[in-house]
Amino acid sequence: MDSETKKDIEVAPALIAVHPDQCSVAVAVGHHLRVFDLLAGSAVSLTDDSDASPFHTDNIRAIRFGAKGKLFVSAGDDKTVKVWSTQSWRCLTSVSSEKRVSAVAISDDGTYVCFADKFGLVWIVDLDPPLRDKKPAPLLSHYCSIITSLEFSPHGRFILSADRDFKIRVTCFPKNPLNGAHQIQSFCLGHTEFVSCLAFVQAQECPQGLLLSGSGDATVRLWNVDSGALLDTCEVATKAGLLESDDKAEEHEHAVTDLCTVLDGLLVAVAIQRQDYHYSILSFLTGRILFGFLTSLFDNAVVVSIAGEAFVPTCLASPSAGKLWMVTGVSTLPGCNFPALARVKVISGIDDEQEPVVMGDNGIPGGEKLLETLQGTASVDDNAFLAAAEAVKTAMGQLLIKKQYPSENRESRKKCRNDRKLKG
Repeated sequence: MDSETKKDIEVAPALIAVHPDQCSVAVAVGHHLRVFDLLAGSAVSLTDDSDASPFHTDNIRAIRFGAKGKLFVSAGDDKTVKVWSTQSWRCLTSVSSEKRVSAVAISDDGTYVCFADKFGLVWIVDLDPPLRDKKPAPLLSHYCSIITSLEFSPHGRFILSADRDFKIRVTCFPKNPLNGAHQIQSFCLGHTEFVSCLAFVQAQECPQGLLLSGSGDATVRLWNVDSGALLDTCEVATKAGLLESDDKAEEHEHAVTDLCTVLDGLLVAVAIQRQDYHYSILSFLTGRILFGFLTSLFDNAVVVSIAGEAFVPTCLASPSAGKLWMVTGVSTLPGCNFPALARVKVISGIDDEQEPVVMGDNGIPGGEKLLETLQGTASVDDNAFLAAAEAVKTAMGQLLIKKQYPSENRESRKKCRNDRKLKG
């Protein structure tokens, strides 16, 4: 593999997470982790006294707040999982992974952190004191397939794992998870491309909740996790007006990059990455967010297009206040003078009585101080994001789309691989 391709692999999309009580907002771009305190109206200073490398030293691939908001987890390509206290923003523990981390999840009671690596293994760490020198234990495995998303079901009965080989596994979370999770409840099968994201919605008829999944096949699907039954499919590219109803999308052309639930699950927001090589760069730079009410099974939809903006949402986040947070950006671009880029936007008016609108920078909670903290600057040059847009598309492809290598290159790749097990 040449050096240019290696650099492409290192490009990572920006991530965003919002505290469940709207106390803070976190953005990760490259190896930078930036946090803004919404209550104090100021940037947060992180403290990391880990014996290993302080802070992250490579691209961060996953961030998440716990359900109760007391914990925050970050992990990525430096093979490190860091657990933070959201009260002091001190790193409570750093856990070493054998391979690069692709997804994280926190149990609802905050007693366990699970993380997945790029070899298809899911590991678990208990957070009982003492927290120093924690060792992960294997929980479950997908056979040699990158795990793209991890989620605990409501009430913690199941842990769900999705991968780039189109499948979603529903595993019973055991009473003693450090001994492994061996009972599979179901598989949710139906996607025809990589599964990029998962989210749960509450439903009276299903106490364990209904599962939403987004995929590179340009669909969002609704599942019963108890049985693995497919309940509904939404062709989001058609709903968003990117395709006619009788057209067929090219492979990965309108991939769903992220989704999240809003208003306690009454609404789902979906980010669609438009990848059309036959249009000018400004054409597929337009970000589109699709809203579909679950109560009507996606029949009612509103498309919010961020027209004229160099903005392709790479990550969505929303607590329960009717605001949708989103970020676009990538880690440092190879061959460019731009640093790690991030831009934050907020959509307000997300309910069935108001028209969703993109808030101006002055109207965003936290205002200019928040933008300076999370973006690295209050204003961002659009020209920089024109260059970043292609890298966003490439980054998603490098992570989620399987690569095919000629047989003559396989042996040399094995010799140069950087995933050897840690000693000790």
